[in-house]
Parts: sequence; C-alpha cells; structure tokens
Amino acid sequence: MTEKTPLAERMRPEDFPEILGQEHLLGSGHPIQRQIEEGRLFSMVLFGPPGSGKTTIARLLARKFAAEFVSFSAATSGIVEIRKFMEKAAKRKQLYNAETIIFIDEIHRFNRAQQDAFLPYLEKGTITMIGATTENPSFELNSSLISRVKVYMLYPLALEDIKSILQNALVSNKGLDGKFQLDKDALDFIANVSDGDARVALNALELSSLSSKNTHIDLKTAEEVVQRKALRYDKSGEEHYNLISALHKSLRGSDADAGLYWLARMLEAGEDPLYIARRLVRFAVEDVGLADPQALVIAIAAKDAIDFIGRPEGDLALAQCVAYLAQAPKNNDLYLGYEEAKEDALKTQADPVPMHIRNAPTQLMKKLGYGKGYKYPHDYPDAKVEQEYKPKSLQGKKYLKK
Repeated sequence: MTEKTPLAERMRPEDFPEILGQEHLLGSGHPIQRQIEEGRLFSMVLFGPPGSGKTTIARLLARKFAAEFVSFSAATSGIVEIRKFMEKAAKRKQLYNAETIIFIDEIHRFNRAQQDAFLPYLEKGTITMIGATTENPSFELNSSLISRVKVYMLYPLALEDIKSILQNALVSNKGLDGKFQLDKDALDFIANVSDGDARVALNALELSSLSSKNTHIDLKTAEEVVQRKALRYDKSGEEHYNLISALHKSLRGSDADAGLYWLARMLEAGEDPLYIARRLVRFAVEDVGLADPQALVIAIAAKDAIDFIGRPEGDLALAQCVAYLAQAPKNNDLYLGYEEAKEDALKTQADPVPMHIRNAPTQLMKKLGYGKGYKYPHDYPDAKVEQEYKPKSLQGKKYLKK
C-alpha cells in the first residue's frame, strides 16, 4: 500500500485481536473464535452497520484457513458471474481438496431467485460463503438460505473504540505516522459524528489532515470537513421500525424528552413526516384513548398542519403533538375492547340483529315485527333506558371494562 491508498484501507486490522467492538463473536470461547480454534469454518452472514468490520473479518478468516478468497459485491456483480466461479471452486474442491471462501458484500441486493443459486453449493460444502449485509436478514434473505448459514450480528463501534482507532491512525506508520496532532475536541467531534462507523471516522480524519494548513488539526477544520452528521437510517429497513418503535414506547412511557429526540432523529434522517403523523394518530386512540379524547383532535391537527405547510415549518406541529401525547393520561381500554369485539365478530356465530333495534321503513317490515318493542331513549329521564342492544349470544358481554 502507498500513501495514496485511503487511510481506512491502510488501517484495516491485520489480525483478529486488532478488531474492536465485536468481542461477542471474536473473543475467547465465542462463535467465530471457536470455529478458528476447531479448524472448521461454517458459511455465515455477517449482519451489521457500515464500518463495523464485516469485510475485515471475512478477509482474516480466509487467511486463517489458508483458503482462496474471492470477493464480490451484489451491487456490481451478477449472479451468473458468481455461479461460474462457484462451479470452478467446486471442481477445485473435488480435484485438489482446495478450500474457497466467497465473500458476497451487500448480499441483500440479490433477489429471492438469485439467492437460491447458492443453495446447492452450500449443501454440498464445496464452498464457504460469507455474506455481508447492513439489512436485517429476516427481512431480506430467503429462509432456505438462512437455514444453511450462521447469522452473526455485529454492533456499531462504541465511542471509545472509535477514539482508539483514530489515535492509533495518528501515530501508526501505516497511518499518519505521527505527522499530525489532533485536538481533543476535534477527536471527540469526529468520533461522535461517525455513528460507530470506523470507516467514516478514518475518512474524516484523513480529509481533516489534508485540509489542515499545518500539522495541527483543530475542531474548526474537522467541522468544515464533516459539515453535517450523517444519520444512519433506512426508511424501508430495520432502522425505520426501530426508531418508530422507540418513539411509540417513549410516548407510552410518558417521556416527552425521549419522544422529541426520536422524532428529531426520524425527521432529520429524511422520514416522511406524514408517516410519523399517521403513527401519532394511531397512538392517540390506542394508548391515550378515552383518558383524553382531545389527544385525537391534537394528532389530526398535527397531521393537517404538516400536510399544509410541510417541512421544516411543520416540524413543530409534530413536536407539539409528541409532547402532548407523552404528557397525556394513558388508557388502552378502548384498544383492548375493540380487539375483543373484533375477535367476537370474526369467530362467533353471526347472530341476527335483534328485532327491536331494526329499522322498519316499510309496512311489511313493521308487520314482521321490525322495531317492535324499541324504547326511544329520549322518552326517558336523562335519555337512558334499560334494553339490550347486542345479539342474543353476546348479551351481558362487556368490552369496555370501566
């Protein structure tokens, strides 16, 4: 490698102890380390955020097992090309007992039919496949493929791990070789905005060193290079569901501060504000319900406001709604009652509507007894009168407990 090689590539770990943050897989007695110790490598899918070490782990495994390592990206390589290589690897295995590790980056980009192409080779053990994905395999990969591999989850690197990687890059002869000094506040800033992604952190450090007018990198230089924090978010993937769940549960727990934070995370990452508004309307009737019927009015108003004026002006309408819902009293009797009523409607016999509460718009219907015996509530004190409104099989059933 030369100095023109990106810093993130130059600083890629050369052995497993150098990999930070994934001790649950690589530590003594843990899954991947056990495979290394036992000398038996299984096909696997590494699921985790960018910059967490998926490619590095795959490369080091190939080195440990003295296997031929071939890397493909599902974003740029076709399944026909990969299938041809797997056929060659199968012949090498048969003739020379030679091991081959095929690394498929962004494996989630292959469609269901393309993923099936791996199955015969995995079943026979003629290749070892290591897939890497930032998307939850449960959503993106065939169950038949998942059943033939080990799925390991990688975590974003902790803040202190990112700082350690940056400090090592500053002094390492593979990195900046002690030629630059990085202020502590600049180090903290770069580590924070990297969002647990070692590649982002190292790229920011390298750009800061190139932008610095001398050998001193200060906070201003780092801020000019980074400019804005890139929030990790995928509106159609797992993070989408994780964040809306965090918002919903924060409101249910009456934590307005947490609710505002998760709202900001979603909006600033580019989530459709009308999607958030729909979820707030749902929350107003599911979790606040009859404890404060005004909550539904507020939620609908917030939806109308964001639809009318858009972003960013409409963000405050959603924020006001979030704060109101968090602070409102909570009661899910309506939600539970309706779910029970729905179950009865679907599973019990569809009894006819009682005759006394049927309409009788014609003389024939009146003769048949439609509406006979109905007590008009307004003829009674406080417009209340005892009579049965439910079908016979459900008489006495209570859906709202209070």
